[in-house]
Amino acid sequence: MEKSFIEIKDLKFSYVNEIEEPPVVTEVLKGVSLDIKKGEFVAVLGHNGSGKSTLAKCINAINRPDSGSVMVDGMSVDDEERLLDIRQKVGMVFQNPDNQIVATIVEEDVAFALENMGVDPKEIRRRVDEALETVGMYEYRMHAPHKLSGGQKQRVAIAGIIAMRPDCILLDEPTAMLDPKGRAEVMKTIKELNAQGVTIVLITHYMEEAVQADRVVVIDGGEIVLDNVPKKIFSQVKTLKNLGLDVPQVTELCWLLRNEGIDLPDDVITEDECVERLSELLG
Repeated sequence: MEKSFIEIKDLKFSYVNEIEEPPVVTEVLKGVSLDIKKGEFVAVLGHNGSGKSTLAKCINAINRPDSGSVMVDGMSVDDEERLLDIRQKVGMVFQNPDNQIVATIVEEDVAFALENMGVDPKEIRRRVDEALETVGMYEYRMHAPHKLSGGQKQRVAIAGIIAMRPDCILLDEPTAMLDPKGRAEVMKTIKELNAQGVTIVLITHYMEEAVQADRVVVIDGGEIVLDNVPKKIFSQVKTLKNLGLDVPQVTELCWLLRNEGIDLPDDVITEDECVERLSELLG
């Protein structure tokens, strides 16, 4: 059996507000167990406050577990001496690209982490060009990041992570601040990286993005409540609505039509499938 790349066992994590007297403890993750294999594309869903971003930060060793364990490629996030190794294996892309862009020229921004890692200048040049080509931003390499669109900035942020050659990229709602065109650009980049063998963990609230993953994990109240392939997850329309989540629009359309007695399958999750099924019905 293939070994898991990320292994999470009974993970518990709380935030402590020291300002209050006595300090207020908020339990966010309540015993999460999750295995992710190398090369998988996993989407994580959950409404705000469900614990999905906290989980990502535990995988990247930004948060340390209160109890339970998080292993990344056999390394524990509790091992102080392995933190740099873990963060080189698992890169993280945040919601707001402006928070990740540090330089005034695109190519310098992508090179920033590599310079800090002491990578040879010739190798930096090669990796920066390669990373910018991968995300389709090579022709913008001499541009100022602040003049780019939101989608372009996010792709530069992803290039900065790719240049470090991680085995896994965690993306915490990377398209939340983007318009539909920017979202499509970023999703295309994510799928291409996954096709090259990069493990992807995508936290999103866009169901159309989650549909493109190999597997969907739903978190509610700090616990995993669903974990399956997209078709199996999104066929549970009522359950998802009760959790305060949406389903893809085409899934909802088929669900509403089924409730009116029209014979449609419950696992339609893409527009093409929907068109096909409706065409069959209409003869």
